[in-house]
Amino acid sequence: MQVEFDVKIDAGALYDYMINRAYSHVSGVLEAAVGAVLLILFGRTGNFVCLAAGVIVLAALPVFLYVKAKRQEQKPDYSRPLHYSLTEDGVEAVRANRRDFWKWEEMERAVSTTKSVILYTPGTGACIFPRRELKDSLIPAVEMISTHMPAKKVNIRM
Repeated sequence: MQVEFDVKIDAGALYDYMINRAYSHVSGVLEAAVGAVLLILFGRTGNFVCLAAGVIVLAALPVFLYVKAKRQEQKPDYSRPLHYSLTEDGVEAVRANRRDFWKWEEMERAVSTTKSVILYTPGTGACIFPRRELKDSLIPAVEMISTHMPAKKVNIRM
């Protein structure tokens, strides 16, 4: 069995991936907790320094990631659609000037957000499949991922 599709990665899909990655690590959760504590302190003390610091801490990461996603969208790799092939052997991504292939055993994990299905590749990369781009390929792609990756590495909700 093989599932093939083309996806256009825009700033929205990149931002969705970046937010998911940031807040699924300890540092992102701690940052959000510190911001929340500062806002609670403002509520208890009325200290506007706590309010300002809390808002800055909570807003800084999402704003930074949004700007980064907008900048990255302008790069040549994202100007054309990527072609993905999910086969029995692994995942192939073909861009205008590059071809990447990962075996299923190499994939770190698979997750879903409301906007995307994300396959984390070795290192810091990922294959981002925006749901709006997948259309009829969404269910076959998720089935392929679920079949070839261990259940403990897959956290995809339809």
